[in-house]
Amino acid sequence: ETTSLSMAEVALAAGFSSIRQFNDTVRTVFALTPTELRRRSAGRGDATARDASAPVTLRGSLQIRLSFRRPFCPENLFGHLAATAIPGVEEISGETYRRTLRLPGGPGIVALTPRADHVSCRLWLSDLRDLSSAIARSRWLLDLDADPQAIDQLLGGDPRLRSLISRAPGRRVPRTVDGAEMAIRAVLGQQISTAAARSHAAKLVAQHGEEVADPGGTLTHLFPATEALSEVKLAMPAGRTRTLRGLVDALSSGRLDLGPAADRDETPAALEALPGIGPWTREIISMRALGDPDAFPGGDLGVRRGAEALALPGAGPPLAARAERWRPWRAYAVQYLWAATAHPINQWPARLPQAA
Repeated sequence: ETTSLSMAEVALAAGFSSIRQFNDTVRTVFALTPTELRRRSAGRGDATARDASAPVTLRGSLQIRLSFRRPFCPENLFGHLAATAIPGVEEISGETYRRTLRLPGGPGIVALTPRADHVSCRLWLSDLRDLSSAIARSRWLLDLDADPQAIDQLLGGDPRLRSLISRAPGRRVPRTVDGAEMAIRAVLGQQISTAAARSHAAKLVAQHGEEVADPGGTLTHLFPATEALSEVKLAMPAGRTRTLRGLVDALSSGRLDLGPAADRDETPAALEALPGIGPWTREIISMRALGDPDAFPGGDLGVRRGAEALALPGAGPPLAARAERWRPWRAYAVQYLWAATAHPINQWPARLPQAA
């Protein structure tokens, strides 16, 4: 209903081995043939097709609706992505977040727009066989498979969090489309502001990222592959440069795996064994790259300030002790703590410059 691709291309992209199998499945699920579904969409006038601001649908471009469990609070999620967006790799256009993707079959681009009952996902792919991978990465990035009712029920048992949850339930953890990228960005962000980390990442991309053509916006680069960063040079403290190079070497050699199959129990210890990787970096990577729902960067300045704003202990053992109440959802408690103070990550639609 949302693409002009041929039925054969849609069937291939969806993983069907034959058109007949595709037709039979669609007929079983929708009680309509694929042709009837497309005719119905044309008859009611598809809003996406009429949107003059949308990029022209090219071969390999698809629009998909990503479902989620309600409630769903997009403000902190998309606000975080906007505040940390790397120029050239990510951009905000109105209420849409766009970014480049490094996929097995070649570069891709995704555009994500939150709606009341779904997230609109528009994909430009070099190879349609990457469709399932691109969708999986998009869902992971937005944490769309979380169970917000279970999470909020437990966290709401703490009276200090209850009012935040009642005002904006269903907060998600902003994750990543690539674990190695997230780890590198976490190191770049050690002990500096969000804006400074963004600037370092932009320089890294400009120096080492691969160029891409964007049919619908101003994206220019893929985030660099780890293999391209062995001799990285940025205006950073020498210690952080050594940390970055050590991380890149561990990722490139395969000694450290931050992919979808990474072990959440063993990987944090492997991270902290690297020089310059401390508890904050370990927990940020665990939360956003590994998807650990109980990761807790208690030393994070935003977490500490949020806790203080809610009259909670602001740091150290007292905060860690209070956080025991929030297990096994401490990563989601972090999202509510971050929301307790004024910060660009809480601004959505974004009120930020589009480039550094």
